[in-house]
Amino acid sequence: MSPIAANLQAVRRRISEALQGDRRAITLVAVSKWQPLAALRAARDAGCRDFGESYVQEALPKIAGMGDRDIQWHFIGHLQGNKARDVARHFDWVHGVDRASIAAALALARPESAAALNVCLQVNISQEATKGGVAPGEVEALARAVLALPRLKLRGLMGMAGAGLAPAAQRAQFATLRRAYGELAARGIALDTLSMGMSHDFESALAEGATMLRIGTAIFGERPAAAPTSGNGA
Repeated sequence: MSPIAANLQAVRRRISEALQGDRRAITLVAVSKWQPLAALRAARDAGCRDFGESYVQEALPKIAGMGDRDIQWHFIGHLQGNKARDVARHFDWVHGVDRASIAAALALARPESAAALNVCLQVNISQEATKGGVAPGEVEALARAVLALPRLKLRGLMGMAGAGLAPAAQRAQFATLRRAYGELAARGIALDTLSMGMSHDFESALAEGATMLRIGTAIFGERPAAAPTSGNGA
């Protein structure tokens, strides 16, 4: 068994233990930014079918290099308007949509022949100025703007808890996202995805209802000090 396969096995065990018998479906997104193609292939061979990337120029050679039609590619970084076209054409999911202008750019660029692009709205649950996302009170307006656009499918909400928090504080921030999700449902906006939880806090996220986890370090180990050149590990 490869180290990455062993790490995945350990992560899946921790997920099962955290769920405590809850049978809700969990999507595990392997955050593969700065990882070489060989690492992604090892994760695929161990059963991963969802990969998260944050940098378009790094991701495109990996998408081409993997070549698997059954892989779902998630863009999880801050999305700039000049990158919307490439993201709309090559990814299956976008986490972190936090303004209507970006959503409109994605809708315009999504090929009509492709399935609708899955979208999660980013909510700034930690209230940190350095993080993107709308305030909880602004989510509904953004959700309705996305729902009015073609070729996008609004799936859920995404949030990141602050770093270095105790589990109780992590849960409190994740609970903010869960409440926003519930409030949208009460207003007739039905979603199916709560994208929250990373390597250091995913048990807390699961306790607050997460359905999608974005995990990198716990699967791949510490990231390289610098991004690999395209083709590294091919």
